Amino acid sequence: MSVERPVAAGDRRRGVGGVTARVNAVVQAIAQPSLTQFVLRCGLAVPFWRSGINKWDGFLQLNDVAVLLFSSEFQLHLPGGPYPFPAPGVVAFAVGSAEILLPSLLILGLATRLAALGLLVMTLVIQLTVPDGWPIHLTWAAMALAVMRWGPGRLSLDRWLGGRSV
Repeated sequence: MSVERPVAAGDRRRGVGGVTARVNAVVQAIAQPSLTQFVLRCGLAVPFWRSGINKWDGFLQLNDVAVLLFSSEFQLHLPGGPYPFPAPGVVAFAVGSAEILLPSLLILGLATRLAALGLLVMTLVIQLTVPDGWPIHLTWAAMALAVMRWGPGRLSLDRWLGGRSV
């Protein structure tokens, strides 16, 4: 005759804790740091690249819409403003160039932290230009800060070239 003993609260916790530990181990095996850092870099690069690619008609040929946006549509929402962008043609060219160069560097993992810093600064200026877009801007800022803090990871040229940015 078998005697069943009551399940103690501690036994239940170990059971739930054991399942939780196993699930966490599986999740950590899938989300390796190098893969996570690469995906984070790509996630931050894509919206800026897509915006930048739409500003160009050819090599170093900025389209008229980009200049028009910075000369008549976009404004800086600062106290006492909004204010127009100074030198809209120059600003449009600089922004269009940065939106191609910085995401490219991020994808390659080259000068990664500097590229992420550049995109963080751009995000702050975009927030001043389009204040209602704060939910997505907050996401971009979080991704840029994460890349700046934890670096490019192993899947990067920074790592391959001997940098300690892991």
